[in-house]
Amino acid sequence: MKPLFTSYATAKGGREGHVKSDDGIIDLDLVMPGSGSSKKGSNPEQLFAAGYAACYDGALNLTAKKQKKDIDSEVIGAVSLLKDESDGGFKIQVELDVVVKGVSQEEAEALTKEAHQVCPYSKATRGNIDVTIKTTAK
Repeated sequence: MKPLFTSYATAKGGREGHVKSDDGIIDLDLVMPGSGSSKKGSNPEQLFAAGYAACYDGALNLTAKKQKKDIDSEVIGAVSLLKDESDGGFKIQVELDVVVKGVSQEEAEALTKEAHQVCPYSKATRGNIDVTIKTTAK
């Protein structure tokens, strides 16, 4: 497959470092939550949560459009860092809290299930991390 586009970002200094995209739009200091540092910054989990939420919302809206459903949606991504008891390292888990307006609860759940099948982030993480999707129709 030929890429539609490629994004670039450079990280230096790990969790207490800095990340910057090649175009300079992302230019953030990183701080480990709970480290006691007075420094302000983001963290990899926050960046992943933002990316996954945006990608999933795009997949949800594409799915709705293909099914001729007129929706308004919002996705809150929560990414947690966990201690991995199997190897003593760390792992992440994701919760997507999805609010869908314009359809019934049953339709919203069907749309979010389908979006999870087509979302590139969902495809990339399937079988690798725990992902929970909570769907609310309003």
